[in-house]
Amino acid sequence: MSSDTLLSGPMLAAASGTTKSVVILLHGYGADGNDLIGLAPHLARALPDTTFYSPNAPLPCEMSPFGRQWFSLAEYDPEFLRRAPETMSGALAAMAEGANKNASFIHDFIDHVMESHGISEDKIALVGFSQGTMMSLQTAPRRSKQLAGVVGFSGALLGEAAFAAELKSRPPVALVHGTADPVVPIEASRLAKGTLEANGIDVSLTERPNLQHGIDEEGLGIAITFLGKHLA
Repeated sequence: MSSDTLLSGPMLAAASGTTKSVVILLHGYGADGNDLIGLAPHLARALPDTTFYSPNAPLPCEMSPFGRQWFSLAEYDPEFLRRAPETMSGALAAMAEGANKNASFIHDFIDHVMESHGISEDKIALVGFSQGTMMSLQTAPRRSKQLAGVVGFSGALLGEAAFAAELKSRPPVALVHGTADPVVPIEASRLAKGTLEANGIDVSLTERPNLQHGIDEEGLGIAITFLGKHLA
């Protein structure tokens, strides 16, 4: 890891002045760290000893000149997936290569945060939205030492066929997904839940009726409860 490749972005320091745990917020495709750092003040009310980081993805977004991406979605067609949900598994597997290639950026950032604050993996949680959820689920279970947990909004688990062979730890996972999501169909989180459960990971999925591609108040409450439990 070098300073040239280390991710950077906005952060919110622990309200108490003492960092005992860290939440890393991973934004979606075409956004940047400023998109999710807005969640931090809400989460901080229940986590006064937690510092929040919201790093920018390493690549400029191919479809949004001012945004960032974790990997390419040039071939992604959510409309086709809605019409033919049976193709979901294959579509997610095709994206796994890009996610795996760039997961090292997140691994390095986690290591940097641990060293900076003198904390261990069990005091670090990942919160992802959309492509950020995909990266969270690509990263956390492949670390040899278990993270505190993962909250994934409106995302997916990529490449489930290889998941069991690459699994190194089993952090608890809370998934939240809108049933009316036009960008990442709800079937993606249903498939993720099944794969995670089959591999011995404690996972919940909350389906939000009529919610499209976003985070609502109920989802934020789920995140606060989950993080409060696992970072205590």
